[in-house]
Amino acid sequence: MSVSPLRPTGAPATARGRRFGGLDGLRAIAVGMVLVYHLFPTALPGGFLGVDVFFVMSGFLITSLLLRELQGTGRIDLLAFWRRRARRLLPAVALVVLVSTSLALAASRDLLVGVAQQIAGALLFVSNWVFIANGSDYFARDAPELFRNFWSLALEEQFYIVLPLIAVLVFKLRSRLTRAIPLALLGVGSAFLMAALANGGAEPTRVYFGSDSHSFGLFLGAAMAVVLSSREQQRIGRAGQIASVGVAAAGFAVLGYLAVALQEASPESFAWGFQAATFAALGIVWAVTREGALIGKLLDVAPLRWVGERSYGIYLWHWPLLVIATSVATAAGLGTTPVAQFVSLALTLVFAALSYRFVEQPVRRVGLRGALLRWFSPRRYTTRQRRVSIALASVLAVTFPLTGVAVAIAPERTSSADSILRGQEQLEADKGAADGQGTGVEQDGTDEQGVASPPSDEPAIRDQDQAQASPAIQFTGPEITAVGDSVMLASYPELTEAFPGIEVDAAVSRGLWAGVDILGEIAARGELRDVVVVGLGTNGPVEPESLTALKDVIGARPLVLVDAHADRDWIPEVNENLNSFAAAHRGVVVAKWDTGVAGTPEFLAEDGIHPGPEGGEIYAAAIRQALDDLLSPAEARGWSVARR
Repeated sequence: MSVSPLRPTGAPATARGRRFGGLDGLRAIAVGMVLVYHLFPTALPGGFLGVDVFFVMSGFLITSLLLRELQGTGRIDLLAFWRRRARRLLPAVALVVLVSTSLALAASRDLLVGVAQQIAGALLFVSNWVFIANGSDYFARDAPELFRNFWSLALEEQFYIVLPLIAVLVFKLRSRLTRAIPLALLGVGSAFLMAALANGGAEPTRVYFGSDSHSFGLFLGAAMAVVLSSREQQRIGRAGQIASVGVAAAGFAVLGYLAVALQEASPESFAWGFQAATFAALGIVWAVTREGALIGKLLDVAPLRWVGERSYGIYLWHWPLLVIATSVATAAGLGTTPVAQFVSLALTLVFAALSYRFVEQPVRRVGLRGALLRWFSPRRYTTRQRRVSIALASVLAVTFPLTGVAVAIAPERTSSADSILRGQEQLEADKGAADGQGTGVEQDGTDEQGVASPPSDEPAIRDQDQAQASPAIQFTGPEITAVGDSVMLASYPELTEAFPGIEVDAAVSRGLWAGVDILGEIAARGELRDVVVVGLGTNGPVEPESLTALKDVIGARPLVLVDAHADRDWIPEVNENLNSFAAAHRGVVVAKWDTGVAGTPEFLAEDGIHPGPEGGEIYAAAIRQALDDLLSPAEARGWSVARR
């Protein structure tokens, strides 16, 4: 299929081969931003903007190629264009999918959850919509999908399908401006849609992954290519050099600021952050691609050019290798050490270089059939060709069946989801059983819903003398209200065994401020029990202000704060704040869950966070020890006097 919207004009056919200077270096910078963001997220919080730089370059370059074909031949061969795109993209995708799935099979069954959908999305270039349908979160780092980074590849490929069809119509217009306007309007509309969806309360996943809401870089890059399609090719003068350097410097300054200051999934990022990064990238692309531009030559230095030429493979490989290496490190108990990051980075560079040299380039030059003949034909074998053929054949022979096995045995849920579900099912069963018992207060002090009757104004242990005289006294379940996150929920069966009659309110992805609100509602109903246990440090920072608000809500009641155990950046500060608050307030103690479970990864799910049955016992034991600490004379004096 081909179209001939107008006669050849402008640049001669030889112009089709002109290479844009500086783009390889810019690719290297963009992929570097993404690598740092994923490998060392605290070092570059806004490094995800590197993807938007890629979008601008892709839209500009692909549209320029279409214009050159049109100017050189008078037509656009759509089938040939799509065939070239498939040659460029599919071989590397297939290799990454086969190898990564096989490695994941050996590393952890958790990594295989939903792998069949992910593979289908990757090969059909609809990964972004698959992740939207599944409710995935690009910015979440818990149980990440193996091929999450393929979302951007899917969006680009969808653009490659649509753009030539639009070009057939747009390129019939006579002037560059009228051709560029429809593309620019599509880009501006997409940018506004991103902001509108975010302001309207749409999920960040929908806003970020959507082809409609995140394609403005591609369309604006295409519009700029149309505007510059007749740009003079003579070398720019001194004034032009100064302008190019100035525009590029300003663009890099904006990108640098956003990469450091912009927070992932924030309202600011969707309202103007991505858009600002896109316009900065447009300026940089304009500056570096000018014929003879000094800034373009600077970006074409050998190291940057080497990385830029392999940036596609680097981008594809880095995420699945990081996920696999992190899973292995977690299982080995290495925690937050940078071993996984550096190992995945080294493997990424090696695998990307091998893929580029022996898979991507051969297919790109002679097509898949020609590459297969080169790889596996018994004729014209050199020693190196023989070694390459053996290596490729071995990789395919191993990874094809292993990928099939991985798809066949992939679990429906991760081990952490199983742990949470175990607690959730028992919690719901206990509530259902309580509901079926009828009304009235039971002998253990709870009503038919398993909620304690309103406590008296007197504490369970009334003064220091009683605590000293009765060292064997312990807090019991009917005296305890516990509010927590998914870790407490996963430990629910063991909590109820250790503290029969305990009231537990636990849910997934809950932070401390949510706990303050929940306890406030319970207190307002007069149903807050004598002792409060709070385990809400896993899902985000815990500020001293939130702890003060929590203490204000529960009043003089004794408080147990369960510390957090997870391989997350904020956990050390969370535990430090919990211990500092407990040290400064009598009647507040910390349950040492983190210390208790450390060194026993076998008692946790594969995420290293959520407990199984043995881990749940440790969680309950940590709370029991903290409650015993509350009964010490010093602590008992602190809260009993306050209650009088």
